[in-house]
Amino acid sequence: MAAQAFLASLRPEHLSTAAFGFDDDERRRWFYTPTDHGGLALSLLTPPQQRLGLQLLASALSGPGYATAVAIMGLENVLDRNEGWRNRAMGTRGRDPMRYYVSVFGTPGDRAWAWRVGGHHLSMSVTVVDGTVSSSTPLFFGADPAETVLMGGQLHRPLGSVEDVARALLRSLDDEQRAIAVLSDSAPSDIVMSNRSAVVDGAVPRVLADIFRDPFTGADLARMQAGQAHLDATLGATESSRAAVAYSTAPKGLAGSHMSTASRLLLVELVEQYVGRLPPELSAAWHARTGATDGGSLSFAWAGSASPRHPHYYRVQGPRLLLEYDNTQNDVNHVHSVLRDPLDDFGADMLEQHYRAEH
Repeated sequence: MAAQAFLASLRPEHLSTAAFGFDDDERRRWFYTPTDHGGLALSLLTPPQQRLGLQLLASALSGPGYATAVAIMGLENVLDRNEGWRNRAMGTRGRDPMRYYVSVFGTPGDRAWAWRVGGHHLSMSVTVVDGTVSSSTPLFFGADPAETVLMGGQLHRPLGSVEDVARALLRSLDDEQRAIAVLSDSAPSDIVMSNRSAVVDGAVPRVLADIFRDPFTGADLARMQAGQAHLDATLGATESSRAAVAYSTAPKGLAGSHMSTASRLLLVELVEQYVGRLPPELSAAWHARTGATDGGSLSFAWAGSASPRHPHYYRVQGPRLLLEYDNTQNDVNHVHSVLRDPLDDFGADMLEQHYRAEH
């Protein structure tokens, strides 16, 4: 088992950093900013130990999902150059493809245990109950830059498919359908649910300064607030636009059941771009419980511009599915995307059933 092999490789002082109790509050915390994600950073490990940490990540991703994840990690090197090599965090290199953290909650093999791998623009939480993966969410992939020019003019777009398929879906709608699907001409500054531990009714995006582990103060806080104000002004954010995109349990946007067959097929393909990050056995279970096989029980909502390289946001929502995507920051070259289960993030639903059976 990958988690057992990783833990067995650690020295005692590192083991105490990587291992938590299953009921520790840390298990339900997650981030996607360049902050301390909790657990043990790969940068502190030997290359063989780093490989074991990456094997744990790969164990719950498909081949394309893992390739995308490590491409996201590698973008830290590109971002470092783009920022002039100046970024610092926690007294060390701020952009570092090895500053990804591994955490294990409980004892692998127990009736309930979990693990998490997270760092800038990558967060995966897996919960195992009675030997079966009960939850693999929240699962967050981001990319900054979202688009990089390679030799020969080729573009490196690790998350290009989740934009392209969604944009094709939007284009496939007629004027009446699009008027229902588009919630606002102004895109929100981030995914609406941010890094909340649970999907909650009425949520609006958190400000950037609140998506880090430690609070900002003084000049750092002022800098973050100024950046947020500039972004909001650029997007034309208002109380009305925030209310329009606020999450609600009753889905907003256009229902899949009101789409043409061609549009509904694109909706199903969009879901596959997220669920396909997981291995076949886990993605099949997702499709079975979310109703994503035909898209009829899902809804699609968009905010912002329909034109490429202009700020935009979308979400796909169903009783057991929430996809969010946002590209508004860094001159619209900075993508956030997440797969969530409103009822079972961090294994909440399966654990409740397990505890009821135990008592």
